[in-house]
Amino acid sequence: MDTHVFSDAYFMKEALKEAEKAMERDEVPVGAVIVSNNMIIARAHNLTETLNDTTAHAEMQAFTAASGYLGGKYLNDCTLYVTLEPCTMCAGAAYWTRIGKIVWGADDEKLGFTLTNKNMLHPKTEIISGIMEAECSAILKKFFRKKRK
Repeated sequence: MDTHVFSDAYFMKEALKEAEKAMERDEVPVGAVIVSNNMIIARAHNLTETLNDTTAHAEMQAFTAASGYLGGKYLNDCTLYVTLEPCTMCAGAAYWTRIGKIVWGADDEKLGFTLTNKNMLHPKTEIISGIMEAECSAILKKFFRKKRK
């Protein structure tokens, strides 16, 4: 049995791979993975354009996939890695999942939940921000630069 513990950067790189998939689909490049017991149990990226659904954010897709994998709605022993700070909708959903930890790369200076209410998450949810911030920010900037041309 592999007892190696992967770093936050390792899992954020996996979330960035999902963000790349979103960019290939002309979606805002946000990616997410959910980890349980050092294993990725869900991978997701934004699908709002593809599904014509404003709620199809990477985190929402990941919550659904992880709950399906675990066979239950609570993710208290899991960690969400997401390339961009969750919005209020995703933070609200995270509250209901009781997720144990959220790790994000880039802060969302326009729509991040911390601008509205830093206490939106479940009281037991741990937060870590700024993991691979430069890389997570760069993919978003690249996407929006292309959109403006």
